[in-house]
Amino acid sequence: MKPTARNPAAADLSCEVCGLMPEPTKTRLTLANVAVMLPIELLVHALVVGTHLPYLAKVLVLTLTATVLVIWVAEPSAARMLRGWLHAPALRHHRKLGSAPALWRARTVLQDHPGSLQKITRALARLDTNILSIHVHPVAGGVLDEFVLSAPGNLSERHLLEALHDGGGSSSRVWPTTALAMADGQTKALSLAARIADAPDELPLAVAELLRARILTPAEATLEADADGTRLKIPTAWHGPITFARPGEPFTPAESARAHRLAELAEILAHRPAPSPCM
Repeated sequence: MKPTARNPAAADLSCEVCGLMPEPTKTRLTLANVAVMLPIELLVHALVVGTHLPYLAKVLVLTLTATVLVIWVAEPSAARMLRGWLHAPALRHHRKLGSAPALWRARTVLQDHPGSLQKITRALARLDTNILSIHVHPVAGGVLDEFVLSAPGNLSERHLLEALHDGGGSSSRVWPTTALAMADGQTKALSLAARIADAPDELPLAVAELLRARILTPAEATLEADADGTRLKIPTAWHGPITFARPGEPFTPAESARAHRLAELAEILAHRPAPSPCM
């Protein structure tokens, strides 16, 4: 059974599996034990020294008593009473990590009229969220805006979704992401085009890398229809249709267009006659 965290330090740092706290530094642990043991040892010495026991018996009593007090009283008391001070460095590091900016990808559908983007930008700015990049894709009923956001670490997915909704967005979605999301899509597509030009058979893997998607087998592709835009099928002359899936993240029109152009390039190169050897 998991131990219950009883104070902020335990709640922040205790292991979710075993419930234990991280090991404090030796210096802090030593100072905490001395602070707890010193008053107890002074009291025990005062009591034992005042007795009429033989010298050897006094040494033995003091030794046994000090050992028991260290094991059963001093160390547990220090760990409990001075927990916040013992783990102060780890707590500071934990709070620093918690407040560090986090990267998110977000998509939302806006009405295609002046001021829509400004409204959603203001809603995100109220959360100290910075827009690092934006791509706009025309869709039925408006435009699909795709953002890469830098948000304070304490913001959750719910906070961002509420800001997108308050800014006039609909059908909004957000995902945690990394700095790789800042890579320019056009540049990446050109790099993969060069790869396909050298080896057209690399098309399935190149498109999967471009879209960050999984290649479905023909059996998987026929199991169920694409209901939410998370599947993309591109035709090829020699492989047949290739289906890609990206659960939870629908493909944008720009991504679909790039994948189809790569397929066209691979088909052109695959059917180009090989150059005759020089005589």
